[in-house]
Amino acid sequence: MSPWKAVAILLLVLAGGGCRSVSPPQHLEIDWVASSAEYRALFLQTYRLAGERLREIIASREAGDGPWAVGLDADETLVSNLRYQQEIAAAGEEYSSQTFGAWVARRQAPVLPGTQAFLQLVRELGGKIAIVTNRRLAWCADTEVNLDALGVPYDVILCRGEDREKEARWQSIKDGSASAELPALEIVMFLGDNIKDFPDLDQTLTTAGEAAFEAFGAEYFVLPNPMYGSWAE
Repeated sequence: MSPWKAVAILLLVLAGGGCRSVSPPQHLEIDWVASSAEYRALFLQTYRLAGERLREIIASREAGDGPWAVGLDADETLVSNLRYQQEIAAAGEEYSSQTFGAWVARRQAPVLPGTQAFLQLVRELGGKIAIVTNRRLAWCADTEVNLDALGVPYDVILCRGEDREKEARWQSIKDGSASAELPALEIVMFLGDNIKDFPDLDQTLTTAGEAAFEAFGAEYFVLPNPMYGSWAE
């Protein structure tokens, strides 16, 4: 037997079970979102806690405090792009605006656990629902059709132009310029899956002390997304 053949046989033995680490699992983050009970539990837990906290916030407001809103991201906060992630992974591709635009046009993103009950509570408490998403303006109409088909309530949805940062769009909601149909609104709570979904925050927060995270669990609520985000850029 040649030495090369012996090496080949050894590698086959190892791959067959002699060494469990030869072939590391691929796309484990996608599998976790698709299959784990923990992922669903985190969504339900976060939205329930956000609802409890929202009741406290509204109960503490004065009669003359004026109209208010809750601000939310869309992708991996209200709706899931898991199927898109699975499809590009199976094809050996990475995200591109072309493939994601085609996915948005299919209008098949499903609603995420806990969102509907939370949004209904916002309505019951008298608040408005403002969605600020970094889906492009060209994709906004399809996004609205998708949300409407799911029965997701909202009062305004702001997609992005050239500026990916959300601060200007949040400000337009606060000063009343976001929509002719809405007054100036105080945003009492923010929810998102990306640290940049929260005003003036970014990944530099990873090096900050615990005091920098005080708003989380109070006015900020973050949802799990191990598949993509500013942390991976």
